[in-house]
Amino acid sequence: MPCVLTKVGYSRLIMAAVFAVALATAFQPATAQVKKITFNLTPQPKFVSCLGVEGGPTPTATVTVTRGELHDTLTLKAANIKPKLGFDLFTIENTNLLSDGEANPNFVNFGLAWYQTDVQANGEGNAEVTINTILLDQIFGFDPASNLLPTHTFHVGFWFNNPEDAVACGFDAAQPTPFNGEQDAGPNAMISLPNAKTNLGPLCTNPVRQDGTYVCKE
Repeated sequence: MPCVLTKVGYSRLIMAAVFAVALATAFQPATAQVKKITFNLTPQPKFVSCLGVEGGPTPTATVTVTRGELHDTLTLKAANIKPKLGFDLFTIENTNLLSDGEANPNFVNFGLAWYQTDVQANGEGNAEVTINTILLDQIFGFDPASNLLPTHTFHVGFWFNNPEDAVACGFDAAQPTPFNGEQDAGPNAMISLPNAKTNLGPLCTNPVRQDGTYVCKE
């Protein structure tokens, strides 16, 4: 006999299909974490001529971060730097550049800064350094004594270690910045750019929209 699907049978069939889809969705694995990212640092327009060799190619710096079980690994590779220059690498809360590399006219300060390592250019103007620490999505600092709530440092940048190295570009060496171990550094040399959509730094790989802005989901 031919199989006749009654109205009740059809309804049960639809309900079973919906339940199967819901069950499959419930047991789908969570969104996989980004395992590796690579991004460039941008030279500060005002100090780029002090960073590189006169008449030479524009300085470049590439950062690669690989997620680990207990900590992440960051490798910085820089090229076309003036030979033997020294720098200090930080993760920071804010960048002073817009997503297109132009100066942000509304920039106030770099916010929370986290000293990570020194960077030294060799005789050929190349530099490479690797650090192991918490970086992707979870890097933060806080200080209850100063009422500083947990604050993420999703940007990466490095500063001239010696203020004199940037004097030719207009930096006042008598007013150093605190971005080295002795708190007498020069200006920022290269820094990461914010994401054009989320305005977050590149160390955030899982941005989510919340209350009209983007935050990083840990």
